[in-house]
Amino acid sequence: MYDTCSSCGGACCDFLLALGLAQGADGWVQVGGTSASSPIIASVYALAGNTSSVTAGSYPYAHTSALNDVTSGSNGSCGGSYLCTAGTGYDGRTGLGTPNGTGAF
Repeated sequence: MYDTCSSCGGACCDFLLALGLAQGADGWVQVGGTSASSPIIASVYALAGNTSSVTAGSYPYAHTSALNDVTSGSNGSCGGSYLCTAGTGYDGRTGLGTPNGTGAF
């Protein structure tokens, strides 16, 4: 995301931000994890109109063609384990993939 409301300025800004002593980031910052992905996926289910189905959680497994499979990249180092390394099909970092519209939901 891009933060345009920095209360920090000058040469020591990055240092103060790293210590948590200043608010704002004065530019592009990386955010994510479940704090970002959970509301995104919840909104995709809502857009698909599939929020009341008991089987809504299993629906993406039957519709993987409507997902973009993330097949490369890693998050940390755990010896090539599926938990840290993306691969074809299901993997621990990206699950079944990223939404390509609402078809998988």
